[in-house]
Amino acid sequence: MKHLKFFQFISMAILGGLFSLFSLKVYENNFEKNKDKYNTSFPKENAPVQYARYAPNLTGSNLDFTFAAEMTVHAVVNIRTEYQRKSSVYDDFFGNFDPLRDLFGGNQGWYGHSQQPIIAAGSGVIISPDGYIITNNHVVQEADYIEVTLNNKESFAATLVGTDPSTDIALLKIQSTDLPYIAFGNSDSVRVGEWVLAVGNPFNLSSTVTAGIVSAKARNINILGRNDAIESFIQTDAAVNQGNSGGALVNTRGELIGINAAIASNTGSYTGYSFAIPVNIVRKVSKDLLEYGQVQRAFLGVEVADMTSKLAEQKNIQKVPGVFVSGVLKNSAAADAGLKEGDIIIEMDSKNLSSASELLEIIATKTPGDEVKVFYIRDGKQEEANMKLKNKYDNYDILQKEKESIINLLGASFENITKEEADNLGIKYGVKVKKIDSGKLRSYGVREGFIITYIDKTPVKTTDELYNIIKNKKGGILIEGVYPNGMRAYYGFGL
Repeated sequence: MKHLKFFQFISMAILGGLFSLFSLKVYENNFEKNKDKYNTSFPKENAPVQYARYAPNLTGSNLDFTFAAEMTVHAVVNIRTEYQRKSSVYDDFFGNFDPLRDLFGGNQGWYGHSQQPIIAAGSGVIISPDGYIITNNHVVQEADYIEVTLNNKESFAATLVGTDPSTDIALLKIQSTDLPYIAFGNSDSVRVGEWVLAVGNPFNLSSTVTAGIVSAKARNINILGRNDAIESFIQTDAAVNQGNSGGALVNTRGELIGINAAIASNTGSYTGYSFAIPVNIVRKVSKDLLEYGQVQRAFLGVEVADMTSKLAEQKNIQKVPGVFVSGVLKNSAAADAGLKEGDIIIEMDSKNLSSASELLEIIATKTPGDEVKVFYIRDGKQEEANMKLKNKYDNYDILQKEKESIINLLGASFENITKEEADNLGIKYGVKVKKIDSGKLRSYGVREGFIITYIDKTPVKTTDELYNIIKNKKGGILIEGVYPNGMRAYYGFGL
């Protein structure tokens, strides 16, 4: 009896299923014939789906750094420097224990023994197959001898091509060919949270690779200690230590995105964060050092501050993301474009600004004569301006190293006088002292506005003539000229 009931139950279930399939088929046919009568929509079979958040498979290839390591480890070198005397670099980084300690490794055991050289070590990055190498300025500054050792243990004496203390970059050259090198990436495209590798020689351990993420961008840690310093570091938590200075910070594609420069530490060793110079600045500086022997620095001519709630309250203005203009220098690119104190720069060169370091980083990649578009807020309204950047002497010239050395020696910038100025003073020619800084002229009492007419009885008609005369002079010289009020003056001093 039980078996009979079981088979009856199964039979009813099968009949019910067949009836359901038949009813569904009839419904579908009826819907197709009359679908225009129904106010109903159905999702398409392959409709796109948007997820609120999507995390990639972190156990897969996203954490495989072997490709990037293989692409870069052979292009990072060990740099050994020798100092026959105690240098200011050695004092700065080893004389006192600084919480923002540099990554520059040194042999402190020989400190103070003048009969033996001081030995220090750092890292460098090969950027071309013919032997050009980027490192930090402080790794090689004041060194009497520089030696580069490749990953294959081959060593070379290195020549210093040029340095830029304001960004802490130096360019070296070794005599070799077909070298492995690292291609430049784009530091503007680097994102916070992105995985990166630090490659260098900490504690003289060659070919060391560590990994971390980008913790922040555009960090200013005030480590360079210069008025003209450009600090807009990439901050990472990749483990780096003394000896990593000048080494590579690369992305997972093996592209150079920064040059490691400093660590934040209370012990002198890695404790959590390190800082790298963005490669877009490195690219600009190295190109200029190679082509001109010095950096062609562009200037906007503004004093700026981060826009904070406290500053907005002090100035009685609405706080907006941007950079507050606290001053505009006379005859600067910013002054020419009409920028004023109190303006808030919100965008430059198609990049939104939230800190002064970001603005400095953009300008550091430019050359005198380049133009940038700036958007700013004034009196609550958005304005825009095109600015043609100038050099530090408020013109658009590309500076020549020889001229620059003369300018630094004399401590002044110069300009040709106008015909009107010559006529007013009853002279035929002359070169005006446009601006006075520290140097020979100030030391001997020369003031701004003085017009030089003769140097050692040789007429001075243009700035180029002045540079040519000075570069060939040794010993004492006599400068003659006149001030705008008509007072004639003579100055004698030694070069």
